[in-house]
Amino acid sequence: MPCTFAIMAITKLTVPEFLLLARQHPVLDVRSPGEFDHAHIPGAHSLPLFNNEERKVVGTVYKQESKQRAVKIGLKYFGSNMVQMVEQVEQLVKHSSGEALPTVLVHCWRGGMRSAGVAWLLDLYGFKVYTLVGGYKAYRNWVLAQFEKKYNIQILGGYTGSGKTEVLKAMKTKGAAVIDLEGLAHHKGSAFGAIGQPAQPSQEFFENQLAMELWQLSETLQPGSPIYLEDESQRIGLVNIPTVFFQQMRQQKVCFLEIPFDERLDFIVANYGKFEKEKLINAVIRVKKKLGGLETKMAVNALIEDDIRLSFAVMLKYYDKLYNKGLLRREDPNSQVKTIVCNTVDADVNAAAVMRLSI
Repeated sequence: MPCTFAIMAITKLTVPEFLLLARQHPVLDVRSPGEFDHAHIPGAHSLPLFNNEERKVVGTVYKQESKQRAVKIGLKYFGSNMVQMVEQVEQLVKHSSGEALPTVLVHCWRGGMRSAGVAWLLDLYGFKVYTLVGGYKAYRNWVLAQFEKKYNIQILGGYTGSGKTEVLKAMKTKGAAVIDLEGLAHHKGSAFGAIGQPAQPSQEFFENQLAMELWQLSETLQPGSPIYLEDESQRIGLVNIPTVFFQQMRQQKVCFLEIPFDERLDFIVANYGKFEKEKLINAVIRVKKKLGGLETKMAVNALIEDDIRLSFAVMLKYYDKLYNKGLLRREDPNSQVKTIVCNTVDADVNAAAVMRLSI
């Protein structure tokens, strides 16, 4: 009886082609768990060909002995995991018996042997498989290129406690194109910014998410429509807005929400006063050098005595001064800053006012 061999129908895609298909089909990242955990394509699923230790062994043999020896070791690891990998992908796509197997997208670091091996296995089993030319490394080059592009950006500004993030969210529900930088960074930007937030992403993954959002909005926006971003320092907690993109942000006009101090203080107390006293005190102490010894002592003592409003008032005055300095560092603050006078911290009302000014 003659033997038949399946002809591989694996298609190689460029980064933009790969990402367009990723909107409909799962992306399988076959790098090691350590590589994936550090950073990956947003939305991708980890399907490691080797675990962290196996990758280290194969890589060491490749460098110190030979490619052939490394391949043999890699095949031993791969062979014992083939069935498990196929079943993991089946579970991921929730494949039903009798239906045609769906499409999957596969990539590794450089688009080399790891993705080729997994693509071969999944194609042999019956999946429609696409791979990424150049792998994750090519994707990272594409990410950095997104920050070099020119965008129609509008900046939402305002002193701390103005509810800028909430305003941006309200604007998004009204159809505006919005990127929440603090949401991507898992940090609110102030000394209290990490409290109540998940762990911050790596710098690389923060960049990956930002680049993807810029690309997705650019693909769907009408010509001339702005992308709204909050006025941020370049550093948000432990991550940084890429320099070339941050410079572009600093050149754009600012819609500045001018809200009374007491209204903003009420907002801060309501949002941050619920957190543990120890975390609040530690946050104040972290900015002691910039805040000053007297103000730090006053803010900490107020927290100890459960006078949260007084403590936050001290901090708010400090951040108002800090924000003013940032505005003045713009090339032409008088022409760049457009003030919107608001009576309260009301996200829906203030969102409508920003969008009216922007039209």
